[in-house]
Amino acid sequence: MNAPRGRFPHFLLSFVAVLLAALLFAASFPNLLFPRGISLLAWIAAIPLFWLSYRLSLGAAVFFGALYGYAAYGLFNYWLSVFHPLAGLIVGVIYLAYFALFLPLLRLAILLFPRRGYILQWILWIAFEYLRTLGFLGYPYGIMGYSQWYMLPLIQIAGIFGVWGVSALVVFPSAYMAAALRGILSRRAEPGRTGPAPLPPGAFFRRERLPALLYLAALGSALIYGAFSLGDYPAAPTARIALIQHNTDPWRGDIEDYRQNFRVLRRLSDEALAADPKPDLVAWSETAFVPRIYWHQTYRDDQASYLLVKELLDYLKDQEVPFIIGNDDARREITPQGVWDRVDYNGALLFHRGKLLDQYRKLRLVPFTEYFPYEKQLPWVYEALKNADTHFWKKGEEVTVFSINGLKFSTPICFEDSFGYISRDFVKAGAEIIVNLTNDAWSGSLPAQMQHMAMAVFRAVENRRSLVRSTASGQTCGIDPGGRLLAMAEPFAEVGLTVEVPVVTGAALYTRWGDFFAQIFTVLGIIVLIGGLGRGIIKRNRQGGEDERP
Repeated sequence: MNAPRGRFPHFLLSFVAVLLAALLFAASFPNLLFPRGISLLAWIAAIPLFWLSYRLSLGAAVFFGALYGYAAYGLFNYWLSVFHPLAGLIVGVIYLAYFALFLPLLRLAILLFPRRGYILQWILWIAFEYLRTLGFLGYPYGIMGYSQWYMLPLIQIAGIFGVWGVSALVVFPSAYMAAALRGILSRRAEPGRTGPAPLPPGAFFRRERLPALLYLAALGSALIYGAFSLGDYPAAPTARIALIQHNTDPWRGDIEDYRQNFRVLRRLSDEALAADPKPDLVAWSETAFVPRIYWHQTYRDDQASYLLVKELLDYLKDQEVPFIIGNDDARREITPQGVWDRVDYNGALLFHRGKLLDQYRKLRLVPFTEYFPYEKQLPWVYEALKNADTHFWKKGEEVTVFSINGLKFSTPICFEDSFGYISRDFVKAGAEIIVNLTNDAWSGSLPAQMQHMAMAVFRAVENRRSLVRSTASGQTCGIDPGGRLLAMAEPFAEVGLTVEVPVVTGAALYTRWGDFFAQIFTVLGIIVLIGGLGRGIIKRNRQGGEDERP
């Protein structure tokens, strides 16, 4: 990291750039100071990081990339440490490692393509966002497109390209501006560069006007499309859904706390059912009712829990309206150890007149805190999680579409509505409404709840489906197929919110094609990187051959 004025000023400037990038990133999303986030900051948030890719060696990029990853997600997801003693540390370390690899890739893009490496950097950023949502460690929080959740004309393109299309529009200005600002650096500040000095910003803009014009055309087209496609759905039939927010973390306490929690749920439901017209469905949040309904009704191994379950079922028998209830759907099954034992599913149970009609079991569990499949490979990690009072669940296996009284809906549970492909699978299977059941009460954090809801908005737009959220403490709301917030309950309050949402049945292009846009960026980024490396090796071999000639 040699610089003309010595190592320390160069290090200090790079350190400040990393902190600035982390602050801009965190401020772009819902945060403590700005509950909705400052969406405009996202358009410039990555400039300091891209700028660093011009002045760092590959080795230094590893260090500063790691620093950025840990700082950015520490600020953005500060509330994770409340969720689980290890959650904040685990996510911080994961993103430390991710960006320790990613910032050197951004540097490599410039080394391989000195003139227009910023375009490859942009492609790699979208590919990186997509790849980090896959697999066991998949974690969609922090995708740049989500920062634009309330910019309705802009995000309508998610119905074609998913959130990735919005991210592509948001990230390009940072890559482009950082390339323009490269010209204010001295020649010696760029390790490994042997060609002519970078252009000053004015000359850069003149030379690179075509990419800028193409980008502006894409941005303008997206806004025009959004303005014309943002409909009101006046001709669509509607459904009325009562969303019960009981303002309690249901897992805290003992049987008396569970009983009191049930009484709150019942009271709020009764108030909603007394309205005219009545709702078509009542939705209770993720694990809103804690005693295991099926288990205690069947095995009765705990008298107090059984009596509370019986009280619930007696209440439901008297209701004409169906209820969807988040519950630990425990069953007796053969475990991986080959013995019969209780197995817990994070479930959504549909009741009508006190009878269990159908159930959905959460397909995508939260890594480390709900699910850890590597007990044999990493026993010390598994034991550390168990000792930290981790409640492990078993993954569900079926995409469930509930159907009753003309309503066809599916229930992604909590974390699941942050993944586009999960809601897409529900809609492809026939869901006409998405009913998300969430418990974010453990966080005690409005930014945590707002960040979660911001992602849910995209699930509605991507699939052109109404989405409602029944949460333990917020943000309980109704969202129309265009991403509009139709109504939202006050957070951290006991509220029964009945929302009327349009029932839309057409298939959006995203529902048909899925994450094709991000996949194209991923394949293209890999091909261009490999091509650039191959070209560099061939060029170096030719130069070596010429040097060896007599």
